[in-house]
Order: sequence, then structure tokens, then C-alpha cells
Amino acid sequence: MIQHLPDVESVEKLLDHNRATLGLVIPPGWTENIKADRLSPLQVLLDGSDPNYAGISRGYITIFMENYNQKLRADFFNRKGMEKIRPPAEGRIRVWFNEDLESRAFIIPGMIAIIIMIVGAMLTSLVIAREYENGTMEQLIVTPLKPAELILGKTIPFILIAQAQMVMVTIFAVFWFQIPLVGSIGLLFAATCLFLLSTLGIGLFISTISATQQQAMMTTFFFVLPFFMLSGFVFPIANMPLPVQWLTYLSPPRYFLIIIRGIFLKGTGFHVLWPRLVGLTILGGIVFIGAVSRFKKRLD
Repeated sequence: MIQHLPDVESVEKLLDHNRATLGLVIPPGWTENIKADRLSPLQVLLDGSDPNYAGISRGYITIFMENYNQKLRADFFNRKGMEKIRPPAEGRIRVWFNEDLESRAFIIPGMIAIIIMIVGAMLTSLVIAREYENGTMEQLIVTPLKPAELILGKTIPFILIAQAQMVMVTIFAVFWFQIPLVGSIGLLFAATCLFLLSTLGIGLFISTISATQQQAMMTTFFFVLPFFMLSGFVFPIANMPLPVQWLTYLSPPRYFLIIIRGIFLKGTGFHVLWPRLVGLTILGGIVFIGAVSRFKKRLD
């Protein structure tokens, strides 16, 4: 989709909000400079948080500028019959957020989200199924705890484990892989809690419908793999068929990948990321409520 914006600030806003990947800034008087055969620079702004897409876009822009300059030279020859030494239009490409287009800056934050999702869902999917399989569910049934309190008690330890895992992988990302963390650490861990609400809730729901731990583990893979494919980590969501793009809104990693890359690479804050945070909250609330309502303190 192409948009015509009134100023450079509007272009920067769309890039920050992850609503645009390329911006073309045409300075005032550019057409007059072209007609007068004067050097006419253009500024091309690229979102480098996705190095593959940015590299392809930069290649297209370079080819376009070469073809456009050839057309201008041909017109200049026809009018003046002599060779123009330098190209009339000069495209000055500037890559934001990942100037060197390092693939690790795109992959490592995404891997953090995928690892937390897999481990969190896998661990919690075994919680209730383990009680049934080990024959200890009777002891939980006779306790005065309500189903919501029991589910919450089973969830909190895994939230702490997942947050500790988040600390560890973030340290590795920053100090080992040299991934810049330019945003708020507090916002990162708050967003992680909302993401865990979804992933752990999915694991708990799977655990309530599974009779054995093996069944719970296989069911977890059945859910995790589609979430991974629909997250945008492997395939760009914009390149998916429209019905599949609608399905991506049911995938928690779709929101968290944008959040974690925005915090790591762009330094974006709550005022930009709040729609994704709201999406995670809604998904997590629905899944967690479903897990609580599905769990009954009885053996049948």
C-alpha cells in the first residue's frame, strides 16, 4: 500500500509504528532541479529491523534509480546532444534500526519469543495431566482451593521460571550476540508477562483436556507449530493469503515479535506498542478463563 504524506515526521511515525518499511522523501524543488539538469538528491528511509526485506527493497530502489537516471540521460542527450557526467537523480539510502542489515538482529529477538513460547506451553501442559497420571488428583480435590486458585498456584512458578529464562536469554542476546537493547527493560518484562499469560494459559488448557502427559505433549506441538508458522518469524505476514492473515491475529507470537523487536532495535515505547499489548491481554484473558472454566475438581 502506498501513502502520500505531508512531511518527514509522518514518514518517521509510520516507520516507528511498524506500519511502513520504506519511505521516500522528496525535497522541495526536486522537479525544478531535474528540469534544470541539476543534481537532485532523494532520501530513502528503510526499516532495517527485517534485514531480508530491507535488503530486497534496497536492491529494488537501486535498480529503479539506475533506470530512472538512464531515462533522464536519454532525454538530456536529445535536448543538448552531449553527455551528462553525473546522474541527475541521486538516491541516498539510509537504513534505520539496523544499519548493517545484520540478520542476527532480526533472528535473535524472534528466537527469544519462540523459545519462551515453546518452553512455557510445554511445561504447563503437563501440570494437570501429571496429577491425573500419578494419581494425586484426589489430594487436590479435597483441598479447599477453588479451581481458579489452583490454576493460579500452578501457573505462578512457571511465570517466575519463564521470567528468569527471559533474563538469561536477554543477557546472552545483548552481551554475546551484540544485539542492542535501546528500549525500556521494564516494558520488555511487562510485555513478557502478558505473553506468558497467553502461552501458559494455552498449556494449562491443553493440560485440562489431556489424560496423560504424552497426550498433553503431543497436543502442545499441535498448537505450537501453527502459532510459530503464523507469527511472521518465518514468512512475512503481508505475503500470506488474506484469510491466513486474519488467522495470525489468534497467534500470540504475532504480537510479541513486534513488541520485542521494537523494544530491542527501535526503542519504541508504550504509546506505540499498546495495540499489541492489548491484543496479548485479550488473548491471554480468553485462554486463561477457558482453562479455569474447563478444569473441574472431580475425577470424571
